Amino acid sequence: MAPISTNWSRLIRFVAAETSRVHIGEPFDTTLDVGLAFHEGKVIKAYEIVGSALDPSSQVSGNVLTVKHLLSPLSNEEIKIVRCLGLNYADHAEEAKLAAPKFPILFYKPLTSLIGPSATVTIPRVAQPAKDHLPDYEVELVIVIGKPAKDVSEKDALEYVLGYTGANDVSFRYHQMAVSQWGFSKSFDNTNPLGPCLVSAKAIPDPQTIPLKCVLNGQTVQDGTTADQIFNVRQTIAFLSQGTTLEPGSIILTGTPKGVGFVKKPPLYLKGGDNMSVWVGNGVGTLVNDVKEEGPHATKAKL
Repeated sequence: MAPISTNWSRLIRFVAAETSRVHIGEPFDTTLDVGLAFHEGKVIKAYEIVGSALDPSSQVSGNVLTVKHLLSPLSNEEIKIVRCLGLNYADHAEEAKLAAPKFPILFYKPLTSLIGPSATVTIPRVAQPAKDHLPDYEVELVIVIGKPAKDVSEKDALEYVLGYTGANDVSFRYHQMAVSQWGFSKSFDNTNPLGPCLVSAKAIPDPQTIPLKCVLNGQTVQDGTTADQIFNVRQTIAFLSQGTTLEPGSIILTGTPKGVGFVKKPPLYLKGGDNMSVWVGNGVGTLVNDVKEEGPHATKAKL
């Protein structure tokens, strides 16, 4: 089976200034960090793509549009499932003083957890106060599956990848460490930025050479590379497709490198007013997101 070949190299989804409608497009500037440019209020132009993000035959048109609001590259309607690997970097396992897993540690997220570039990450009431619940950042590479994959070999695994994007798997360590299953602690609404660009697999022939970085309030806290993954992209797809069909639009978060906050002494945790920037190289770009803490329930006046 041949690898997926798209007519675009970098895809973004956005509301256009010209139409006030949602479009997909290829950034006009091939070197522009679209997420950072949007955060800084710079003008972003894109050639409209006619079709859908999941259709490799979608065509890049000559129609140029201006980005009014940048969205995550895939809509929630296009995403079939969100699967995530935990403890998948050797340096992260070492800093957490945990043994490298023999098999991928898997958890799932609901679509309601996903937000776009420059959207606000919300610390819910159930994870407050922050100093006790330790909200944490995690820069991650994301695999986007482009055609049905079942019982795929490691050798053929990359042929099923449509492209790659980035994520910030914001995690709440108190709830994570309280139980063996991590799903609850990593699934709160509006806590997982996704994007900003979907880079075609043809533009990233080797996904094990991608740099990743996280900056919190101007300080670099994570600076790693996908070369340090315990289970690489090929192995991840092969493992997860055993007996299970990965449908087009399935996304897989592949873990985070060292530098997370909860293992630091004293622990570093997210709180209202913080600003996070996670950057994934090879054209994916930067997700910039502020943090707020959910307020108390409104009190109904007694009459």
